[in-house]
Amino acid sequence: MPERIHNFGAGPAVLPLSVVQAVGDALPNLMDSGFGLCEISHRSGTFQSVVDSAMERVRRVLSVPDDYTVLFLQGGASLQFYMTALNILKDGEKADYLVTGGWAKKALKEAGRVGDATAIWDDSENGFKSVPANGDYTVREDAVYVHYTSNNTLYGTQYHHLPDSGGKPLILDASSDIAGVPIDVSAHEIIYAGAQKNLGPSGVTLVILSPWAMERCGADLPTMLDYNVHASKGSLFNTPNTFGIFVLDQVFKWLEDNGGLEGSIARNRAKANLLYQELDRSNFWAPHAEMDSRSVMNVTWRLSNPDLEPVFLEEAESAGLGGLKGHRSVGGIRASLYNGCPLESVIALVAFMQDFESRHA
Repeated sequence: MPERIHNFGAGPAVLPLSVVQAVGDALPNLMDSGFGLCEISHRSGTFQSVVDSAMERVRRVLSVPDDYTVLFLQGGASLQFYMTALNILKDGEKADYLVTGGWAKKALKEAGRVGDATAIWDDSENGFKSVPANGDYTVREDAVYVHYTSNNTLYGTQYHHLPDSGGKPLILDASSDIAGVPIDVSAHEIIYAGAQKNLGPSGVTLVILSPWAMERCGADLPTMLDYNVHASKGSLFNTPNTFGIFVLDQVFKWLEDNGGLEGSIARNRAKANLLYQELDRSNFWAPHAEMDSRSVMNVTWRLSNPDLEPVFLEEAESAGLGGLKGHRSVGGIRASLYNGCPLESVIALVAFMQDFESRHA
């Protein structure tokens, strides 16, 4: 096996090595069942134990209230953009959106297919460099809910506070920072997150719903888009991503074995602080996000001399530092520091940056 690189990719993202090894062990024979991980029936008792374990770990690590529903669905956050609105909004009802990046814009667009979805704050003209402070926007009195995206992978911004919804229910897209930053599940009515950044491989979507959300679900919805259908079948209405749910369970096991959510928060802050300290040390680098909106998950920056950016990326890859190219809509450099990214990788990146600057400044 070739040596693993330092993986800063934005997703599917790096997994803890112990999780990768556990997956390798399960591929030929899952839990001594005689069936391989990718070959076992989702109706089997063995796989049911995997689902049960994953749900219990999610509840423990994230402190999910007992009366909330946990689902493992498919379609990623992109499906939830529409599915949340479809289940919650009734004819003519309104929903307010805080637009802090490309994914929030897409969520707003999909909700507009169902009801009166409006951006009550939008940082497009500022290049998505910040998130709003409470008081920067006004929630409509007749809005059913307020939707926000906690972390913005494209631009490297993140909320470090709970948005003021004016007493309205909050719906959260937590795809790129769930289980990596503080979160109060009970303060939200719906939380959804694609697994491929902090929780496992692509193909699984974690959805957490309050009793209010479950009661709001409309009648006569398309079967596969009805939260109540999936809840009634324990996320096994159709064949789920069995592989992905197993990996998600192993990731949450790794989290529990390494200090739980608090341990994850501390590690991620340490990684981000180290990298931002280097970016702020010299004007050779130009961070994108405003200081109080900086993400601890996705650090984005440009070089003061843009002509050096392709050189930086090429040399970084040769040095074993992968996945650093910024999103095609933004450009520049992006280092994603998800839960599975070890501190050692950030130390290696900072050392490379210092050497690169010494040679190219």
